Amino acid sequence: MTHSILRFVFILFLVTKPLSAAADNTILILGDSLSAAYGLKQEQGWVKLLQDKYDAEQSNIELINASISGETTGGALRRLDALLEQYEPTHVLIELGANDGLRGFPITKMQTNLTALIEKSQAADAQTALMEIYIPPNYGPRYSKMFTDSFASVSEATNSHLMPFFILKVAGKNELMQSDSLHPNKKAQPLIRDEMYGSIKKWLNKD
Repeated sequence: MTHSILRFVFILFLVTKPLSAAADNTILILGDSLSAAYGLKQEQGWVKLLQDKYDAEQSNIELINASISGETTGGALRRLDALLEQYEPTHVLIELGANDGLRGFPITKMQTNLTALIEKSQAADAQTALMEIYIPPNYGPRYSKMFTDSFASVSEATNSHLMPFFILKVAGKNELMQSDSLHPNKKAQPLIRDEMYGSIKKWLNKD
């Protein structure tokens, strides 16, 4: 009888252990080329570098990188339902809007899409963070200010965490940018990883 009980407990341990190993925080990253390791190998990008850091620390955090180069807020909105169903994230980080701005899309439409992305995520019981995005100044000071200010407005209206733009410390430094002057190079990725490590820690500690 005792051997049967021990055998049952052992089998139960084998069955339940994988469940306990699941990440406490599963962060879905909806981003564009800045998060999709544009011009680099995936393992060189900041998302993979950050996941490696979490793994080394044995942090119970899993990053799901659903970023696509060239992605717009509208494109992400069309993909979001399937991503939420597939990954069931506890958190959703939205790093989008740059391509909307670069293509001169109406700011009000971008705001509507960002709001929908956040509300869909929150309806799926995910905590949300919206990254503030800047665009090059050649679009004019009025448009640029309206564009960047919209992220704080959407964040406040949706009670979503506002995260600072993660490439401000590397942008404009030739040694840290690719030849297009828009995308950070391999050398910049560890710096962005460290920036995001701190930003995500602040976000998670707010929960």
